[in-house]
Amino acid sequence: MTITGWVQIALFSVIVIFITRPLGGHMTRVFTGEHTFLSPVLRPIERAIYWCCGVDEKEEQHWLTYAVAVLFFSVAGFVSLYALQRLQWYLPFNPQGQTAVEPSSAFNTSVSFVTNTNWQSYVPETTMGYLLQMAGLSVHNFVSAAAGIGMALALIRGFARREAKTVGSFWVDLTRVLLPISVVLTLALVWQGVPQNLGAYVDATTLEGAKQTIAQGPVASQEVIKELGTNGGGFFNANSAHPYENPTPLTNFIELLAIFAIGAGLTNVLGRMVNDERQGWALFAAMGLLFLAGVTTAYWSEAQGNPAFAALNVDSAQSALQAGGNMEGKEVRFGPVNSALWATVTTDTSCGAVNAMHDSFLPIGGMVPLVNIQLGEVIFGGVGFGLYGMLAFAIVAMFVAGLMVGRTPEFLGKKLEAKEVKMTILALLSLPLSILGWTALATVLPAGLAGPANAGPHGFSEILYAYSSGTGNNGSAFGGISANTLFYNTTIGFAMLIGRFIMVIPLLAVAGSLAQKKLIPPSAGTFPTNRPLFVGLLVGVVLIIGGLTFFPAVSLGPVTEQVAMNQGKTYSAP
Repeated sequence: MTITGWVQIALFSVIVIFITRPLGGHMTRVFTGEHTFLSPVLRPIERAIYWCCGVDEKEEQHWLTYAVAVLFFSVAGFVSLYALQRLQWYLPFNPQGQTAVEPSSAFNTSVSFVTNTNWQSYVPETTMGYLLQMAGLSVHNFVSAAAGIGMALALIRGFARREAKTVGSFWVDLTRVLLPISVVLTLALVWQGVPQNLGAYVDATTLEGAKQTIAQGPVASQEVIKELGTNGGGFFNANSAHPYENPTPLTNFIELLAIFAIGAGLTNVLGRMVNDERQGWALFAAMGLLFLAGVTTAYWSEAQGNPAFAALNVDSAQSALQAGGNMEGKEVRFGPVNSALWATVTTDTSCGAVNAMHDSFLPIGGMVPLVNIQLGEVIFGGVGFGLYGMLAFAIVAMFVAGLMVGRTPEFLGKKLEAKEVKMTILALLSLPLSILGWTALATVLPAGLAGPANAGPHGFSEILYAYSSGTGNNGSAFGGISANTLFYNTTIGFAMLIGRFIMVIPLLAVAGSLAQKKLIPPSAGTFPTNRPLFVGLLVGVVLIIGGLTFFPAVSLGPVTEQVAMNQGKTYSAP
C-alpha cells in the first residue's frame, strides 16, 4: 500500500461527500415537481410524454397499484427485449450480421436488464448488434434504473406522509433525473476517446503482422448509463477494463463517481423529504463506514502480492517502475488501488461493472465484493435499491432497539408495528434463501458442477458469487465460471427475478402502510435516529444479519482458500 493509493481513495471519498447535498437537493426538487433550471426545456417534453401515454401526472397510486404498474412494465420490457434478441438477424443497424441470440441466453439477458442486474453470460461485441445495444440494452439501462429510484421514492414517501393512501405515481417517477446527467457525461467520455458511432468493426494488422478486428459502435452512451444507473452491462466483454469503455485515469474517476452519485444523493433526498437532513446523513455515515472497511480490506489484500509468486523470485513490490501487489487480472493503467476501489464501489452498489477481473483477486480481496453483494448492496447501493435496502435494515435495527427497552419501535416519526416488521423480514430473507438455495443446487448437480473452471474452494466461490450477483441484481462475476448454459441461464434468471421483485413488493407494502399512519412527535423515550449511536446500531445489524447468514458459505470459499494459499496448497482443475 502506498500514500498515493490512499490519497486517491481519500479524494474519491471527499468528492462523493461534496456532491451529495447539491445533487440531493436537485433530485428532491425534481421528484416533488418544483421548478429547476432545466424545467423550461424538460417540462414540455414531460407533458408530451404523459399526453401520449395517457398519464395524468397529478394522479397518484395506492401501493398495490404502484406495485402492479412495476410488474406490468417489467413484463412488457422483458417481452420486447426478448423479441429484439430473437429477431436480431432481421433488424437494421447490424453491420456485423449478428444472428439471433440463443433462447436461454435471450431469456437470461432479458431478465437481467429488466431487473437492473445486467449479468452478461455472452460476449457482447460478438453477440449484439447496434440496434439491440441501443434500443434494447441501453433503453433498459435507463428504465430499470428509473424504476429502482421510483420504488425508493415510494418508501421515502411512506415515511414522509401522514394519513395518506398513495405513495406517488410510478409513471411520473419513471421519467425523471437520469437523462440530463447522462447527456453531459456521455459528451465527457467522447472527449476522452470513448467511441460513439455506427461504423462497422475495423480490420487492422498489428506491428507483428497479426490480423485483428477492432470492435466499435455506440459505446459512450451505454457506458454512462451503465455506471450512473448502476447497471453494469458493458458494450465489450472486458467491460470497463476495455480501453474503449474506460480509456484514461480521468474516465475511470468519472465513472467511479457516477456509480456512487445517485445512491449517495438519495440519502439526502430522504433527509429533505422527512424534513430532517440529519436523518439522511446518518444513513450516509453508516454506508460510508461500511464502504471504508471494504475498500481498506480489498486494497490491503491486493497490495500484498501473491505469496506463491515469491517462491518463484517474482518481484511484486511497489516501485517507480511497477504498481506492485497482485497484478493478475488487472489493467496496468489502474493497478491494485484503482482495481480494489472499483471492485468495492461496484459491489457496494448494484452496478457490477468491472475494471479488473474479480476471479483473479486474492481470496480476501475477492471476498470483499462477494460480501458487499450478500449484505444487500446497501452501501449507497443501486439507484434506489441501496436506499430501500438500508431502510429495511433500519426498520430491523429500530425493532431490535425497541425490544431492548420494552417500547414500541419508531422510525422517522412512524410507529413500526407487526405488519411492517414482518414485511421487512420477508424482504430481507428473500436474498439469502435465493443465494444459498441456488448455490446448494448447483454444487450437487452435474450441470452446475460443469460451470466453474477451478476446483476446491475457489470453484465454490465462483458458484456462490454467480448466485449472489444474480440475486443481488449486481451482474459482476468471478469470471472463471462458464455460465452461458441452459442450467445457469435459467437458474440465475430466476435468482434475478427473486432479488428484484420478491424483495421490493413487501417493501412497497411497508410504504403503503406507513403512509397511512400519523406522524408521532418525538418524546423523552424516542430513540434518536440521527446520531452516532443509531449509526453504530445500524452498522451492527447489517453486519450481524449478513454474518450469521453467509459466514458458513463464505468460510467454505474465500476463507478456506486464503488458509490454503498461506499453507502453499493448490487444487487441481475439476
